[in-house]
Amino acid sequence: MHWIAVASREHVVRGITGGFCQVCHGMGGPLKLMTADDWIVYYSPTERFGEKIACQRFTAIGRVKAREPYQYSMNPDFNPWRCDIEFLLAKEAPIAPLIDNLSFIVNKQKWGFPFRRGCFSVSLEDFQLIASSMGINI
Repeated sequence: MHWIAVASREHVVRGITGGFCQVCHGMGGPLKLMTADDWIVYYSPTERFGEKIACQRFTAIGRVKAREPYQYSMNPDFNPWRCDIEFLLAKEAPIAPLIDNLSFIVNKQKWGFPFRRGCFSVSLEDFQLIASSMGINI
């Protein structure tokens, strides 16, 4: 399958560095739907979590590794679920030039609406379009 996850660019960079993904503020449900060799791309609406500085780019792309999702203790009160990812060296790609051609964006005027789900699957064609804009051919 092919997935889009949503996180601030700052959080995505942490994931790239650590070789993992977290979605939906650490919820495990979406990660448990992913299987080894699924593809994932991150869309970052903002630069930093909780701030309004826009990013509006696809910021990372990779493949899910075989290890099952697991919980990671960030502190005693926060144990988010993670999944190991093999991130590829890719360029960031702005979403604006892609909006008209992405089928999961039904209402082009309110193009940001689908990303509110936090993590969702997309068609191979949509994923290939995004990947290509990041310099990756799948």
